[in-house]
Amino acid sequence: MELTLVGHDSLYQVEQLQQALFSLDQEGTAVSRVERTEDAVRFITTITVGDKVTEGVRILPAENETVPAFHKALRQSYFDAALPHLPEEPVWGALAGVRPTKITTKHLLEGGTERSAHRLLEEEYYVTAQRRGLAIACSLASVRAVAGTQKQDVSLYIGIPFCPTRCSYCSFVSRTAGKKKDMVEQYLQYLMKEIEHTGPLLKDAGATLRTVYIGGGTPTTLEKEQLERLLSCVKAHLDLSRCVEFTVEAGRPDTLTEEKLRVLKAAGVDRISINPQTMHDEVLHACGRPHSAQDVRDIYKEAVDMGFENINMDLITGLPKDTVAGFQASLDELIALRPANITVHTLALKKGADLFWSRQSLPTRQEVSEMVDYSRMRLSEAGYQPYYLYRQKYMSGSYENVGWSRDNRDCLYNIFMMEELHSIVSLGGGAMSKVNLPGGKLERFHNPKFPEQYMEQFEGVLEQKRKLCSLLKDIIG
Repeated sequence: MELTLVGHDSLYQVEQLQQALFSLDQEGTAVSRVERTEDAVRFITTITVGDKVTEGVRILPAENETVPAFHKALRQSYFDAALPHLPEEPVWGALAGVRPTKITTKHLLEGGTERSAHRLLEEEYYVTAQRRGLAIACSLASVRAVAGTQKQDVSLYIGIPFCPTRCSYCSFVSRTAGKKKDMVEQYLQYLMKEIEHTGPLLKDAGATLRTVYIGGGTPTTLEKEQLERLLSCVKAHLDLSRCVEFTVEAGRPDTLTEEKLRVLKAAGVDRISINPQTMHDEVLHACGRPHSAQDVRDIYKEAVDMGFENINMDLITGLPKDTVAGFQASLDELIALRPANITVHTLALKKGADLFWSRQSLPTRQEVSEMVDYSRMRLSEAGYQPYYLYRQKYMSGSYENVGWSRDNRDCLYNIFMMEELHSIVSLGGGAMSKVNLPGGKLERFHNPKFPEQYMEQFEGVLEQKRKLCSLLKDIIG
C-alpha cells in the first residue's frame, strides 16, 4: 500500500501501524494529513482500496499538543480509516512496534494498577480484552524481574552468527558454516579477544553480570572443542558470581551431540534451547531444516538425562505445509515433554528470508488465528504462564511471539532485553549493546553486522567497548 504524508513528517508512527494492519501485498493508497489552525490540530487519514474510500479524523486542541499527544492522534486517525478495510478487528488495535508491553510495564512501575493498565490499552489503543490480559501478565513478570536487580546489574549477550544451513523463514545476519570452517575459527579467535578485553572493563565500571546469553545464529554450530574454548574464555575473563541465568541457544537439534551437552553442563550453563519449530517432518523439510522430529525427541531426552532442568522449546505458527491440526499435535507433544519454557512464534515474512519470495503452502490468516488461540488455551491449561512477548513486521495475522514458562522459570534475559529494563552488553558480529541512561533514555552501540566486517574493524569494536564501559561507570557511580 502506497503511503503519503501531508503536513507532517512522522513517517515511523504511521508506517509501523500500516505494516501491522495490512498485508505485504495489499494494494491501495493511504494519505495521512495534518492541518493546523490557531485553535487546533486536525488529523485526517484517507485510505482507498479499490472503490472503497474511508476517512479517519481526530482533532487535538492546540493547547494540548505534545509530541505523545500528536502521535496518538495520528495513529488513531489512521486506525479509524483502516478499520473498515480489515477482515476483522485487529487484536492489537492501534498498537504498532516490537514491544507493546513497554507501555504497560512502564505504567505498572510508575504505580499504575492492573485495572488502570487495562483501561489504558483499551481506551487509547483499542487492544482487545485477550491481548490486554496477555500484555499485562507479561508486564507483571517484568516487574518481578526488576525487583531482583541492583543498580550495577547488566546482562551479557555473545553472538555466534553461524548456522549449519539457513532455514527458509530466517532473515538473521548469519553465515552458513558448511564450507567456512576457517572463517568460524578465525571469528572465534576475535570474539575471545573481545571477551578478554571487555571483562576487565566491566569490572572497573563496577558492573555485575545478572544474566548471560549466547545466541546466534546457532552457537552449537561450533565444534565441541571450539565450544569448550569459548566457554572457558567466558569463565576466565568474566565475573559470573552474581549471574543467575546462563543460556546457550542450542536451537538446531542437528548441531547437538551428547559431547556438546557435556561441555555445556561442565561450564555451568543452566539453560538451553532445543527448538523443533514443528514436530512434523514434512513441515521441517518445507522450512529447510534437515533434522527430524525424532532427532528433537532424542536430544531432548539426552539433555534431561544429563540434568538440564531449564530447557526452552520453540514452535512457529503459520509455517508452510502446516495445518491447524498439525500445529496442535506439535504443541501437545511439547507440553507432554514438560520443558521449563515453550515459546510460540508467529511466522514473520522478512525480505531477507527465502520464504518471502516463495510464499507457497502457507496457512491462511484464519488458520494462524486458530493456532495462536489454541496455544494460549492449551499452555494456560497446562500450567504455563506468559512472561514476555514481542511483535515483528509482517507477521501472519499481525499477532505476536510469546514466551511461556512453568514453575516461575521465566527467562530473565529475554525480559531484560525485550523490555529494555537494564543495560545489555553485547559481543560479537552483529551484536547491539544498549546502555540505560538516566531519565529512561538508551544509548546504542553497534558492532559491525557481518563476521568479515567485525574482524576487519576489530580495533573500532574494542574502542567502542571502552566508551560503553566508561559510560556504565559514570551511571553506576
